[in-house]
Amino acid sequence: MAKAVRNKDAAPAPSVASIDDDRLFAMRLERSRADLFEPLARLYGADAGYQAFTTDLVALLKRRWDERPADLKTLDLARDFNPDWFLSEKMVAYVFYIDRFAGNLKGVLDHVDYLKELGVNYVHFMPCLKPRPGDSDGGYSVMDYRSINPDLGTMDEFRDVAAALRAEGMSVCIDLVLNHTAKEHEWALKARAGDAVAQSYYWVFDTDELPKAYERTLVEIFPANAPGNFTFYPDMGKWVWTTFNEHQWDLNWSNPRVFLEVVDIMLHLANQGAEVLRLDAVAFMWKRMGTNCQNLPEVHDILQALRAATRVAASAVIHKEEAIVSPRDLVPYLGIGAHAGREGNLAYHNNLMVQYWSSLATSDTALMTHTLSAHFPASFRNASWATYIRCHDDIGWAITEEDAGAFPNMTGGGHRQFLADFYAGRFRGSFARGDIFQENPATGDRRNSGAFASLAGLEAALEAGDDALIDLAVSRILLGYALIASFSGIPLLYMGDEIALLNDRSYLDDASKAHDNRWMHRPRMDWERAANAQRGEWVEGRVFNGVKHIIGRRKAMPEFAATVPTRIIRLANPAVFAFMRPGDVRSIACLFNFTAHWQSLPLDSLYGNGLTGTRDWLAEGSANIYNGFLHLAPYQAIWLG
Repeated sequence: MAKAVRNKDAAPAPSVASIDDDRLFAMRLERSRADLFEPLARLYGADAGYQAFTTDLVALLKRRWDERPADLKTLDLARDFNPDWFLSEKMVAYVFYIDRFAGNLKGVLDHVDYLKELGVNYVHFMPCLKPRPGDSDGGYSVMDYRSINPDLGTMDEFRDVAAALRAEGMSVCIDLVLNHTAKEHEWALKARAGDAVAQSYYWVFDTDELPKAYERTLVEIFPANAPGNFTFYPDMGKWVWTTFNEHQWDLNWSNPRVFLEVVDIMLHLANQGAEVLRLDAVAFMWKRMGTNCQNLPEVHDILQALRAATRVAASAVIHKEEAIVSPRDLVPYLGIGAHAGREGNLAYHNNLMVQYWSSLATSDTALMTHTLSAHFPASFRNASWATYIRCHDDIGWAITEEDAGAFPNMTGGGHRQFLADFYAGRFRGSFARGDIFQENPATGDRRNSGAFASLAGLEAALEAGDDALIDLAVSRILLGYALIASFSGIPLLYMGDEIALLNDRSYLDDASKAHDNRWMHRPRMDWERAANAQRGEWVEGRVFNGVKHIIGRRKAMPEFAATVPTRIIRLANPAVFAFMRPGDVRSIACLFNFTAHWQSLPLDSLYGNGLTGTRDWLAEGSANIYNGFLHLAPYQAIWLG
């Protein structure tokens, strides 16, 4: 074998230790140059100040990089070597309002052992930046992005808590609202006082001519308590775009200075220890006359450029994009086509959630199988889903006419109305206990609020004192957890669902919350109930131990890494939903019985889809197989391989 000969005249390759911060920054900027500046040129290249804008952007990135703490720069380097860290089968997230979980930021550290017992290594602090006083849309009406809500603590305390959690192997996620600010934000106050520069940060109109023209194609988000999309302010003598609420002013992303301001905020938060930025309301960021101003192509250019900016100055940080939209519109937020591998790292799989509830209500998974196979790729490049069954928000029934039209006697509108009635407990035979949220009389659109356990039938079963109904409700809950744990992505556990907390109607006693029934599924953590659950007592113990078991099994199975494709299987029996996770060593068939009755499947139908074994890896034992058929108990999940 020939011996390698080193060129004595060549400069020695630099070691990691010898690469100074300036060179690291230059290399990261070069790595992301095209991802950053190509979309920015499309967005802002025609602006007369484009050159000055890009110069200011690079200077901003360098300044924030210089300020980045040394331990976070080390984390950046570790993530450079392992850019798919968040795609691991070992990732499990827990989502909570800080005050409702622990009282305040410091209190979170009192419950680290509880989180570790569940197997959590990603914690999402629900909106914790300083909100406007009074109604703040659950914290999403932010008046200061650089301060923590004083009811929860300080930014210094956030930094300390994030560091302590990081030392325990937990990454912190926080919310960053991109579509709007509170009307009390510094920019909005200056705009209201007549500052022309500040007004250019928002959509401000001298007359109602353009607002009326835009309104013709817009939809109302909160028609019951915030109709329309524009608000007139007599003291300004102007109209302001307010998509969500009067107190939330839409940012004007066609102004490149807004991009600079938001990048600065993002990197400031990253330097405090945030490792995941949940980018809120991203679908609404770009406006164009004659459209519904949702999911426009420019949104994806903005999101790609924001991610590229983060990779330059804080490469340990990933982006989770909140876009609760139709199946066809959802996939692009994880990057397709020119944006593949360059846009969001995570996006909420709201369609998986919707189809879970739809299949439970109908005892039929045909629509679920059709929708998830028709619209969603088996995998993405350096991106995946945040999978969940419930969250802090309402359930919007994202079922399109196109998907419903694939089935006889089904319409999108009709099925949405059925589901709204079913989960409000208004449909005869429904096991659910929930409420209607934001009914729009003009369109008939209705959404639902309700806690996981209550919607799954546990509240009604406990009221009836019926052990058989309680068993079925617990099985429905664990079916959902098994689904999100084995589908591609990071499963999100919403606080209290793991101990089967029910609807909490005490929000009606709080004037600032009584108008918003989403607070019924935002209860305070019941630590006495949690202690019962940890001891395995009562129904909460059954759910808690079931969730722990599911998470433990997920973490032991490399087939569930998000780098492994998720391939939907079409079965002849519509009672069962199925997909295959084809790993390097074995392929796992994940099967879910969505009915209250036993179901059977011929094994041949699974072998034909790549099944390689007959062990139930979820139950850690032999599957129930007889005469060539697999048998599933009511609401049973099986991971077969």
